[in-house]
Parts: sequence; structure tokens; C-alpha cells
Amino acid sequence: MARRSQSDPIRIRRRVLLGVWLLAGVAVVARAGQVQVLQGEEWRDAAQGQQRTAREIPAPRGRILDREGVALAETRELFEVGVAPREIRKSQRDSVALLLRTALGLSAGRARSVVRSGDSWVYLGVHGAEVQAPLLNVRGVHLTRRLRRDYPQGQLARGILGSVRDGAGFGGLESTFEEHLRGVPGRAVVAKDPSGRALAQQVFEMEPPRAGGDLLLTIDADLQAIAKEALAAAVDSTEATGGDLIITDPHTGEILAAVSLKGGVDQGLSFITEPVEPGSTMKPFTLANLLSRGRASLGDSLDVGEGRWTVCGRTLSDLGGIRGKVTLERAVQVSSNVAVAKAAQALDPLEQWEMLRDFGFGERTGIGLAGESSGVLRRPDEWTCQSPASHAIGYELSATPLQMTMAYGALANGGLLMEPRIVREVRYPDGRRETVKPRAVRRVVRGKVAEAVTEVLVGVVTEGTGRALQGAAFSVAGKSGTARAYQAGDYDRKRYFSSFIGYFPAESPRLVIYAKLDNAEDYGGALAGPVTRAAMEAALTSRGTPFNQASFGIGATGRSGGGDQGEPVVQFATGGVGRAAAEPRPPVPAGAWDPDPPRLEVQVPDLRGLPLREASRTLHALGLRVRLEGTGAVRGTRPSAGSLVITGDTILLRSGRADR
Repeated sequence: MARRSQSDPIRIRRRVLLGVWLLAGVAVVARAGQVQVLQGEEWRDAAQGQQRTAREIPAPRGRILDREGVALAETRELFEVGVAPREIRKSQRDSVALLLRTALGLSAGRARSVVRSGDSWVYLGVHGAEVQAPLLNVRGVHLTRRLRRDYPQGQLARGILGSVRDGAGFGGLESTFEEHLRGVPGRAVVAKDPSGRALAQQVFEMEPPRAGGDLLLTIDADLQAIAKEALAAAVDSTEATGGDLIITDPHTGEILAAVSLKGGVDQGLSFITEPVEPGSTMKPFTLANLLSRGRASLGDSLDVGEGRWTVCGRTLSDLGGIRGKVTLERAVQVSSNVAVAKAAQALDPLEQWEMLRDFGFGERTGIGLAGESSGVLRRPDEWTCQSPASHAIGYELSATPLQMTMAYGALANGGLLMEPRIVREVRYPDGRRETVKPRAVRRVVRGKVAEAVTEVLVGVVTEGTGRALQGAAFSVAGKSGTARAYQAGDYDRKRYFSSFIGYFPAESPRLVIYAKLDNAEDYGGALAGPVTRAAMEAALTSRGTPFNQASFGIGATGRSGGGDQGEPVVQFATGGVGRAAAEPRPPVPAGAWDPDPPRLEVQVPDLRGLPLREASRTLHALGLRVRLEGTGAVRGTRPSAGSLVITGDTILLRSGRADR
């Protein structure tokens, strides 16, 4: 009995221990079943997440092209090159080293040290797409694709184009057409090492990216360059703080060039975002209103007295010795504030407001770019007793350069206000193309009224405030304007916004050119007129421009059809009143764009040492297109100096230092 009582506790302990083991075993099996069966997929995903990760493959953005297909913005494909030396077989080291030398330009010693390195990974930098073909699928050499937004024409039209930041469009067309340009990203799986770092040599593409669509603009790269050169030169010579220059086709509303500079720097879209008081460039619209409603005729006489008139406590004055009686036609030509303001008394405020509104003032133009200002045109019930006179001569309202250009386009084309176009065609990745057609917003005045105003504006150039634009080959219609700069709540009596708007040939206008200089120290005709003249002259002597130059009397060589072959047919007077030295050419037929201009053989000049602006101007005059590389003085061209090329070809200007 004693022995049995002593053995019972031992048996009990053994049974308890066995039970514990059995319970532990059951728990382990149950947990294993839970992990492997019930939670198996979840744990497998977690394990894979530690070994690999998904990565988005960026899609190439669509190109932005000028009207002739010249790339203004494009995505460049680059490749990061890395080598995993341990993956290269000993027998292949020499051949891989040779490939690295030829494809990447490495020295023989550097290439040998890379393939024989004891490191697991050697990074060899970012290279162009040309390295892909020789190095693709080479054992131990790994390529990682990268995309970079490039602007082949340098800073040309960069304000209009915008930029790309962190893969998204910022400002200008890049932002406005983000959805169209950006494309659809692809998807890849990237292996990770035990520490969680991605392995560049183990990337597996699961879904390829789809490229974005292209935009074909109305902008002409050569005219854009000409406009920028002319405006920059004027800003430099007049010590203005900046300015704007716009070139449009009045019949289609197409913007052929648009430049805004401030402090010598491209100010982006200030030609649609920064309205100013237009001054005397508003007077032709007052004239059009009077003629359209039958309230006055060009021969009506107006008495300006001593050139001063006080309205509700504000005194208007005339410059240039205008005294006594003048006709309404002469009043506009010599820009008499007193006479035009008095003539506007025949209109009630609502009639004034309606016509200004019809010409597009006080509302956005519809160009479709972000940030466009509508300017300021207050309703008549907000006017003071001074307002009718002020509006008649371009004060108490403001307009953007583009609004002014489109309004003058309506006078040039016979009375139709056109919606401005900067995109000519939208191109989709699947090959579809959507043309953006010209659209007339409304008819503002009858054709005869527009013709009468145009005749008056021709007189402005030949006998009035715009004499700096007299041309020998054709007539120009235009008007100067000067508005005092408004700063700190008051007008500056020494600084002006000087502007000039002209269109030509006056008989059948093909181009409208608007020029404005900010904070200048002289009047519109004296300062902005020569800018317009320079842009006209450069555009017409450049064989790369998109219109039929024969319509302007320019032959295939860019010279006059008769007379001295050493003189260009397009000549502008440097001063004086005088009449044109030759009879005006026949009217230019509507739609005189030349789809296939004559192409001639020319020799590339030696431009080394010249500033980019001067070199570009020289090439444009030869009928050649220009592509810029870097900044500073020219150090060479491609093709090189002395090479024979065909007009219309593109010449690469290489500067002293490259922009990165």
C-alpha cells in the first residue's frame, strides 16, 4: 500500500506532462494550419512585399510643335546605366568592357576596373537613348529608363509653353493641356534586397506606359524668334522695364508669335494676364462707333481751341501744337484728345459701352489659357461725368495686349471679332487628329466702316503719329498709344506705357502686329512704332515665314523684282514725313499663305563669337530656321560654316556654355 501511494504522484506528473505536450502539439498544429491554410495568402503577400515592390513607369509626355512641326517641347528618353560585376562571367569580362568603352565613352582602364570590381553594383550615370541598343540584354549591365522634358528651342516661347515639375505641367500649355499631354503610366515590379532597397538590375515590366498626345500650335518658331529679338532690342535701347509683342493673322485669329519680357526675362503669359490703360490706341474704336451709328462723318469739323478742354473738373490737353478746327479724320491721325473726346459726346454712355464690349473689351478672349484677365470695363451705371470723355481716349478702362490685338484684327478683316487660336491641331496617340477651326465671335461693325477706319489709320502712318512705319512697298494702317504709368495710386508724369498696333498691307491685311513698352520715357509712336517696324521688316525679309512673300512684292530671293538686286524690297523710313517711294502693290488676296515657298541653296555663314540674338537674326534673313544650344556667344554651328544648305533647313547654334 505504501509503494502504491508513492508511485501515484509520479504517474500523475507524467500524465500532466504528457497532457501538456499533447496540448502544445495540438496548438502548434492548429497554428500551423491557421498560418498555412487560413492565412496562407496573406503571409505569402507579406513575404513578397519584403522581396519586391510595385513601381509606376512614367509615360512620355506628348510633344508641343510649332505650326510647321518644329519641336518646341518634347520628352527625351534617358537611361541610368549600372553594372553588377559579379553577374559577369570571367570569360565575358573583356567583351563587356569593350561594349562599355564604345557605348559610354569610358577609358580602357575605367572599363576594366568596372567589370573586375569586387563591388556588387557600380553606377555609371545617366546617358542618352543611344546606349540602349548596344547595352540591352548584356549580362551584368542594367539600364533604368528615365524621362526628361526638353525644350529644343531653348527659351523661345517658354512663357507660352510653361514647364514640367515633378512630372506635372506647370503654367502655360503644359498645364492647360495636362490631361492630353501626360499619357498613361505603366507598371513594373522591382526586386528588393534584404534591407528593403530596390534592386535596379531586377525590374520586370508588367504593363507598358502609353505616351501622351501632341499639340500643333499656330506659333511660327521663326516669327517667334524675330518678335523676341525685336522686342529685346527695343527694351535694351529704350531702357524700358519690359514689353509685349504679338503677331496674329486677322482672318483666322491665329497667334503667330507672342512675347512678353520684363527685365530681359520672358514673363510668360503677361500678354493675357496684365491689362493696362490703352490710351490713344482706343481712339479708332470711338471713331468706328461714331461712323457705325451715323453720329459723325470723317469730314466733320471739331474746334479744339487752344488744345485744352475741361470736363467735370478734369482738363484734357493736346500735344504737338494742335489748335483751332480739325476734321474728325485728322483728329484721329494726329491723336487729338480734345477733338475725339468732344466727338464722343454724340454717343450716350450705354452706346459707348456696348461698342467697346462688342470689340471684346471687358471680357476674356477665349484663348483657353489659365490666368487670362478680362481687363476692366465698368458698366455705364458706374461711370462718372468724366467717364465718357475718358473712355473715348483710352482711360478709365484697361485691356490686355491680346484684347487690343484681336480688336484691331476686327478692323483689319472687315469687322469680325475672331476668337484667338494658339492651338492649331490636337493629335492623339491613336493617330486621330482634331483641327481647331477659326471661330468668329461676332460681327462688330460693317465692312465699309472697317474700311473707312483703316483709311484713317493709313493716314496715321503717312501723316500722323505713326510716321516711323512708312513703308516703300506697301501701306501700313496703325495707331500709336501712350498711357501714363499708374503707380502708388497716381499717374507718373515721366513714365509711360508706349504702344503701337499696325496691320498690313492695308488694302488686304495679312498680319497684325502689336508692340508695347513698359515704363518708357517717350511716346508710343516714337518708341513702340520702331519695334513694330523692325518686326515687320524682319518678318518680310525672312524666307522662313509662313506667308506668300510674293504677295508683298518679295521675290524668291527675298529681293525686289526689279531695280537694284542689292536692295531688299521692304524698306522703312527712319524718319520724316514723306510719301512712299514706290506705288503700293496690288491688294494681297485672302488666304495668301504659301504652303510651298521656293527653296534655294545658301551657304552657312561663320557666326563664331557673335551674340545668339545677332546670329539668329542673320540666319533668319537667309531663310533658315534656328535651333539653340546653350547661352552666350556662338562657338560654332551644325552644319559648319561654309556648308551649303537649302532655305528652310534648321541650323544648330552652339554657344559657349550649355544649359543644364
